[in-house]
Amino acid sequence: MAAENPRAALERTRRSHAAAIAGAGGVARAIETGAVPPRIDSTLSEALVLGLLLQDVRTFLVVLGHGSTEVGEVLRIYEEAGLLRTCCVRHEIAASHAATALRWVTGEKAVVVTSIGPGALQAMAGSIAPASDGFGVWYLFGDETTEDEGPNMQQIPKHEQGLYLRLCSTMGRAYTLHTPGALPTALRRGLNTVDHPHRAGPFYLLLPMNTQGSAIPNLNLAQLPTGAPPALGAAADEGGYAAAKNAIPRARRVVVKIGGGGRGATDELLELLDRADGVAVTSPLVSGVIPYDNPRNMTVGGSKGSICGNFAMEEADLLIAVGTRAVCQSDSSRTGYPKVKAVINVNADVDAAMHYGRTIALVGDAAATLKKLNAALGPAQAAESPWLAACQARRREWDDFKRQRYQKPCLHDAVWNRSVLTQPAAIKITTDWVRAHDAVGFFDAGDVQANGFQIVEDDRIGRTVTETGASYMGFAVSALLATALARQPFYGVAFTGDGSFTMNPQILIDGIQHGARGCILLLDNRRMGAIAALQDAQYGADHATSDRVDVDYRAWAASVEGVHALDGGESPDRLRAALDEALDRDGLSLVHVPVYYGPDPLGGLGAFGRWNVGNWVQDTQALRHEIGL
Repeated sequence: MAAENPRAALERTRRSHAAAIAGAGGVARAIETGAVPPRIDSTLSEALVLGLLLQDVRTFLVVLGHGSTEVGEVLRIYEEAGLLRTCCVRHEIAASHAATALRWVTGEKAVVVTSIGPGALQAMAGSIAPASDGFGVWYLFGDETTEDEGPNMQQIPKHEQGLYLRLCSTMGRAYTLHTPGALPTALRRGLNTVDHPHRAGPFYLLLPMNTQGSAIPNLNLAQLPTGAPPALGAAADEGGYAAAKNAIPRARRVVVKIGGGGRGATDELLELLDRADGVAVTSPLVSGVIPYDNPRNMTVGGSKGSICGNFAMEEADLLIAVGTRAVCQSDSSRTGYPKVKAVINVNADVDAAMHYGRTIALVGDAAATLKKLNAALGPAQAAESPWLAACQARRREWDDFKRQRYQKPCLHDAVWNRSVLTQPAAIKITTDWVRAHDAVGFFDAGDVQANGFQIVEDDRIGRTVTETGASYMGFAVSALLATALARQPFYGVAFTGDGSFTMNPQILIDGIQHGARGCILLLDNRRMGAIAALQDAQYGADHATSDRVDVDYRAWAASVEGVHALDGGESPDRLRAALDEALDRDGLSLVHVPVYYGPDPLGGLGAFGRWNVGNWVQDTQALRHEIGL
């Protein structure tokens, strides 16, 4: 009898493992019940997939190439057994955005798989979003061989080893599977990174092409790690709580700035605001962490803040920073608190906690730390104080300012040569619609994003996803793929401009292929509006931010079978009708809305802060050093 072909034997072994695992209900259960023995003959690529399944990673977004065919073969067999889902997409950046959005909205983990070289670099570029915003995503990149037989195609053309590892290690945590025996360590480091309880991020696992298929005889499955690292508790009391307890009552004007680290501390934050007689200013990342209608919520602040948010920052004499990295736009390039005399900084990261001078640092989990701080502070302050009254007056001014723009929803636009909707009006109409239909809104970078986080009125966190960490153009439309990947599907609306959409239009195809449920709201002002407005503000003229090319976005969308291409019209009623039609048709829709760009102040929401860019740099830097915080 002829010997079995080695390739056929390997496939048979893999199928046997996959069938046993599927029958048992998962890898862990298969090991517990003996459906698979504690030691198996495997390969590095199969063992890697088994290790990821043990960590409940079941979604693989792939752009396969010659550097990842071996991993792709394992995914094929395990997907046929029903153990995972492989989604081929048309761009590595889109894959990264979709994986980030999936983790952000649902908490589910995903893997981005690419080939060697350009594909890996594109995925790494996209990974700046989860790195900046604090979400864990796995990245599997093909890499050059370990035997250095000569230059590998698509590697960095330089006679050095480990160059991709060096690049990835600059962005975040990375590991090269140079030998199969290192897999357990690689999986543990990845698990600690993507499931970090306070500062999760991307993990880059580089797979040399010659080690992927390496045999691992008698693999001990117990070596494959499980179990996320534990969260920190409350900050240790080394006098910090007592110092904070003394500082807060002495202050007359307390502002609480909330960043991404405050996501899970809503109850504690609300209690702190009352006990400290403070007002909240939020970063766009955590819209809804304090309900919009709360009387102590002054909404966003910073270089693109609100009238009330920036007033609170400008006038405060004590800052309580909770889970914030103090990004340049969030604190006006470190000039946002010119009258602050002391800072209480609650953060799980030491560097972030010590960012400002004159700081009482409480390093620990935000919710647990605030609970102890609240207990130390004692009863709530008076419901009405001069500080709260002053801030609320500015909040009413801000609400009136926005209402004036909503009451004038259309303006005549020189480029469109007709009256069209303004961005504030279109975004307000759609964000209200999103909230009413319990959908999730994703905002792309640019003036759509900036107007958006000034407008949204979220009553809870999770309604709006605003990727302001990297402010990545094309994030929102790519994020719609998460609606198809989630174990509990949801409806999404991507707020995007014409500039951002053309960065990542692959969702038109990938969304149909994989069953996305959502709507692309394409607000078309025929330019990069945010940069044009910045140029106008700084230099009195815009340059190289628009073109004369007329694009029929509805025809583009309609050319992809299955996409519903709709006209958002030039009135509030027509836009609402288009959104209703998109929802009724289910699947993926694109609603095209021409929007105004021009000098009329009713066409936008303006900016009320400072920023260390362009010809503002010298004044902003001088003020920062004058403040000395």
